[in-house]
Amino acid sequence: MAAPVIHPSAFVSPRAELGEDVVVGPCALIEEDVVIGARTRVDAFASIKRYTTMGEDNHVHSHAMVGGEPQDLKFHGEVSRLIIGSRNSIREFSTLHRGTESGGGVTSIGDGNLLMAYVHVAHDCTVRNNIVMSNNATLAGHCLVEDGAIIGGLSAVHQFTRVGRHAFVGGMSGISQDLPPWMLAVGNRALVQSPNIVGLRRIKASQELVSAFKQAYRLLWFSGIPRPDALLQLEAEYGHLPEIAEFITFVRSSERGILPAEERKRD
Repeated sequence: MAAPVIHPSAFVSPRAELGEDVVVGPCALIEEDVVIGARTRVDAFASIKRYTTMGEDNHVHSHAMVGGEPQDLKFHGEVSRLIIGSRNSIREFSTLHRGTESGGGVTSIGDGNLLMAYVHVAHDCTVRNNIVMSNNATLAGHCLVEDGAIIGGLSAVHQFTRVGRHAFVGGMSGISQDLPPWMLAVGNRALVQSPNIVGLRRIKASQELVSAFKQAYRLLWFSGIPRPDALLQLEAEYGHLPEIAEFITFVRSSERGILPAEERKRD
């Protein structure tokens, strides 16, 4: 363990708190009231703005801007925060903004996320763990992205929208309503295409779980059964599976509504 290594050309406030073995590159900016955990790297020309807290083993790449003021006309300079966990990779030119008073005052990013170049996470978002946001993916304010989700490049998620656990958003998609767990959506505006079969295979899901999500897809989008009744039927058949129970809870709690599905082509 060693003291932080700070390049002579970096601008680091004496009121910033840097953990052991932190490395700060040339011309990087770290403002006051910033906390950075051990073994984190801040590369050349990256900026860590005031009221940002980061855990351990993060890597902030060149020209990323972490903790900027929110792009919200209601923001009037109040104290708000960006809280980031550990083991995140924040790539070049990404912008991560603090929260707002009306949104709870905190933007939160969990552990083990890969935010590729030019990603934007707006004010009051919650980005949980092990998420991949590809180049130029954008979250508007107040979004929730659950564990293991993947958001393709050049995609945008509307404010107050939720992306469920292990959901997959294809590239260049516009997500205007909630995308349930383990579902795959693509398009402008995005439509649900199928369960996220590739994601299920990656976790070595049982055949029963794969069949359950296929049935969920059929019941909710193509059966013609009213959604509350479709959920009851799904619950009766597969509610003993935790992932299906989570899916049902997600759909029932949706305030913006669930993304529609692509209409099936008739022969």
